[in-house]
Order: sequence, then structure tokens, then C-alpha cells
Amino acid sequence: MLAALDELKAQDIREIDVKGRTSIADLLIIASGTSSRHVKSIADEVVKFAKRAGMLPLGVEGEAEAEWVLVDLGDIIVHVMLPRIREFYGLERLWTVGDQAPEAEAANDR
Repeated sequence: MLAALDELKAQDIREIDVKGRTSIADLLIIASGTSSRHVKSIADEVVKFAKRAGMLPLGVEGEAEAEWVLVDLGDIIVHVMLPRIREFYGLERLWTVGDQAPEAEAANDR
């Protein structure tokens, strides 16, 4: 999946292991595109890559507006977003709360 994102120059690619935190997926992949057209192209490439790998997407949402396109591959969910949308919703913050050790959190509060 990362190869598909790299191929179309997706930016700020982040993988988040959510296994054991939710039943909807094991892995979230979040990436940014530079424009709506870029976001849609990246998502389209993810779908093509998945199909070539024998994985049929369960769904693709948000293609019309292409500010945030979600590609559901079952155990993997790929989010491709415009940077402003990504910042507003903060999926990384949502899914990584509590990942830091207590000592690291205390150090960050200083």
C-alpha cells in the first residue's frame, strides 16, 4: 500500500497500528495530497494497487469532493486528505492518545 502512496508522491504518510483498540481495522494509513485532484489520484492508485494485490476494497468514500477520501480494505483503512482537513480532524492525535509513556508526557508538559 505504501508503494501506491509513494508512487503518486503522497505527503506525510503515517501508519497507525489500531489492532486491539477497535474492531474496524488493524491498521490506519493516513497521507496528504496537495490538491483535491492529487487526493483523488492517490486514492485511485491505492484502489488499483489493492486490486492488483487481490484485495477488493469494501468501500471508497469522499471521491466527489476529494478533500478526504477513505479507502476501506478491511483490515487496512487508508485516509488520503488535504492538509487543512487532516489538521482539523486530527486522526493521528485521536488514535495515538495514551501511546506515550507517562514520563514522556510529563516531560512534554514542562
